[in-house]
Amino acid sequence: MQKAFNTLIDSFIADKIGISENFLGILLAAQLKENLTGLYAASLLLSAGTGNEQLVTHNKSVRSDKIYWLDRKHDNVHENNFFDLIDQFVGYLNSTCYTGITGYEFHYAMYEEGSFYKKHLDQFKNNDSRQYSMIIYLNEGWQQGDGGELCIHHEDKHLQHVSPENGKGVFFKSSELLHEVLISNKPRLSITGWLKIG
Repeated sequence: MQKAFNTLIDSFIADKIGISENFLGILLAAQLKENLTGLYAASLLLSAGTGNEQLVTHNKSVRSDKIYWLDRKHDNVHENNFFDLIDQFVGYLNSTCYTGITGYEFHYAMYEEGSFYKKHLDQFKNNDSRQYSMIIYLNEGWQQGDGGELCIHHEDKHLQHVSPENGKGVFFKSSELLHEVLISNKPRLSITGWLKIG
């Protein structure tokens, strides 16, 4: 995994957004996708809001995805394997880049056909604990025209489009890069989360 970690970190240092095409192995990606689709079929995903617990609002003109929080308390072997991978990445990130990450939170995200998330920053105005954002995609056979790209708004005004292919990991500072999820033309699955301090 160190190669995938280095790819993510090196590309982040070069361009403020880290991308590793194979952050997640094929088997674990398939297992997590099965978890997510099962939760969706059972109507256990909830409409996502914006803001934190103190200021959460639900506005489907801003974001229209559905989410389900991962938690070791679920005692799901595949979720726990994912958390083990994140623990390894956080340990490697802290030891090589001295980031001081002390925790994290992740949720499944399902963008149904026609869903989107308009331009935003991930760090809350009233809480700076989110330091780095991570997205890991669970979409096999994604094609150009399927939509759902992550659109990064760089400070020099250029736009970078990241397609949500299976196993790809994306990594950036939560306080720096405005970004949006463009309209998805088919169901789009991912795990999204934040590496935190404090």
